[in-house]
This record gives sequence, structure tokens and C-alpha cells, in this order.
Amino acid sequence: MVPHIPSHLSDLPIYKKALEIITLSRSISTYLNQDLCYLNNDGNEDQNIYFSGDIVQQSNSIAPEILKAEQESCTDKKHKHVASVKVLTNRLYQNCKRLERCNSNGKDYIPILRKEIKAFKKLQYTWTLTL
Repeated sequence: MVPHIPSHLSDLPIYKKALEIITLSRSISTYLNQDLCYLNNDGNEDQNIYFSGDIVQQSNSIAPEILKAEQESCTDKKHKHVASVKVLTNRLYQNCKRLERCNSNGKDYIPILRKEIKAFKKLQYTWTLTL
């Protein structure tokens, strides 16, 4: 079940960018998984496959935290959600840096995601000031 999102919240630039990041990270992860799902020569799995799942999980968690922060009336709770968005964004960026070193053709798309995350961080800064 998809929660109802008030139109003024879905029009927020930071929320729209978060949705773009979700779509992009899912696409990149799918592409990377095709290359990373095989076992290495030593019989072990490629550890980078976990980072590809992490970018999807972290990007999926950002948008709901934005909505919670916007809908929260208590300032302390609002700032906890803002802090959560910041932590998720930083982890997402770090996992992208890790994936750039993986052995996959899909790693060429990671800089696109990192660029979008940088744009998101700028929106995040101004959004935080408006709360």
C-alpha cells in the first residue's frame, strides 16, 4: 500500500530529486548485479554485490525520511529525520565510491549517480534551512 502524499510535499525539489536517485540507483544496481553475481576464480563471491544492494536500500530510505520531516510538528523529531537523510546520503555517496572500483562495465554509470547525489546535497542544505 502506497501512503497518500500531499501534493505540496510531492512538489518539493528535494523530494523529486530523491525519487530520481531511487530510479537511477535501481537501474545501476540491476546492471551491476549482472556482472557481479558470478563467483571469482577463487570460488568466492564479489563483495561489491552487497554495495550495489546498499545503494538501492539507502536511496529507498531517503524519500520517506523527507516526508516524515516535513509532516512532523515537533522540532526535535523533525531534526532527527533531517539527520537521518544526511546520514543516508553520505552512506549512499560512500558506497558509490566503493562501486567505482568494482570489476563491472556498470561502474561507468556510478559517476552519474554521484553527480545527482551532489545536486541532492545542495538541495538538502537549502531544505534544512527552511525547516
